[in-house]
Amino acid sequence: MKESFQFGSKRIAYQIRYSERKTLGITVTPESEVIIQAPLNAEKERIQEILYKRAPWILKQQSYFLSFQPRATERKYINGETHLYLGRQYRLKVIQSNNQSVKLLHGELLVETPSLDQVKALVKAWYLGKAKEKFQGLANPWIDKFKSEGVQPETIVLREMPLRWGSCTPKGKIILNPELIKAPKGCIEYVIIHELCHLVYRDHSSAFFRLQARYMQDWEKWKERLERILA
Repeated sequence: MKESFQFGSKRIAYQIRYSERKTLGITVTPESEVIIQAPLNAEKERIQEILYKRAPWILKQQSYFLSFQPRATERKYINGETHLYLGRQYRLKVIQSNNQSVKLLHGELLVETPSLDQVKALVKAWYLGKAKEKFQGLANPWIDKFKSEGVQPETIVLREMPLRWGSCTPKGKIILNPELIKAPKGCIEYVIIHELCHLVYRDHSSAFFRLQARYMQDWEKWKERLERILA
């Protein structure tokens, strides 16, 4: 059961999970959920006291994850609408014909189709194909570099994720959101490096950020650009 407490103007919801552990731990998930891992004999008043003390850290973590979430922009898939690819804007041009294709031509995203109802599906399939084509090539050099950290992802998978740009599994699978293909190369590499660092450190500890900065000193610039360009 979820509970909550007020901290300034913010109300923080949390969930307590009791187990046979000796210390109390607080986790903020990428979905901004606050999970309390508490010993079986932990007193509610003590939990609330610790929560209040850690509230600034909790809000900071939630803000970090929120800034990392994709923000969907509704598209109509009509002539003249702009669409992003690798950080550049292309104007959509739809032509009704017996052909069915999508390609970049003279600064335009040109879609040929017998039916206008197919434009959205064709564009999304084109983006997915480009993501499959580009992401592995961008990831391979970084995967090679991270071998010195004792990690090597078993595979890279593309998956639509409404709340995340990327994630990884304990067994070493890296999952990337195909929507990233709309962002500049540096933004895509930032997400790849971020997830590779998570194969070394599961949380966002100071050691995690030191490792991330070692491989990409200007990661904050690319993170901010990702947030800005795909708003």
